Amino acid sequence: MLCSTFRKTLRDDVSARSAAFSLIELLVVIIILSMLGTIAVPRYSQFSAHQQVESAARRIVTDLEWARRHANTTSTSQTVVFNTAAHTYTLSPMTHPDHPGQSYVVKLGQDPYRTRILSATFGGDATLVFNGYGTPDSSGSVIIAVGGYQKTISLDGKLGRAKAQ
Repeated sequence: MLCSTFRKTLRDDVSARSAAFSLIELLVVIIILSMLGTIAVPRYSQFSAHQQVESAARRIVTDLEWARRHANTTSTSQTVVFNTAAHTYTLSPMTHPDHPGQSYVVKLGQDPYRTRILSATFGGDATLVFNGYGTPDSSGSVIIAVGGYQKTISLDGKLGRAKAQ
């Protein structure tokens, strides 16, 4: 009886050891995970930068179109002023759609865009004016960037249409 109890204890001990991980197995798993991490992190950063510059470009195109339509609908001039140092642009005299009574300022340098405005040129300056018919005072472009990704938003001076390239 003592012998059978000892055998059972020994068998349980051996099966418990075989269910555990050895130090070598643990190190192999850690090395594999770290290799996958070194591949995935840079690709995620590139993907994130690409998405940020794309969404910022869509936002600028949409806001330029909104300013053009608003000028045409209200028969009043609408101004869009780009500030390359602060990475912002302001639509005036419009008020912010989410915060009535506040100026419409888009801060591209902050979340969710975290985008830099490299240049904004409309007829020699960074100011674009749509007249009461929705026609811009000049054609021009805005260049934005996140990391190594750049996007150019160009505005047709005759039609007032903006598009990202």
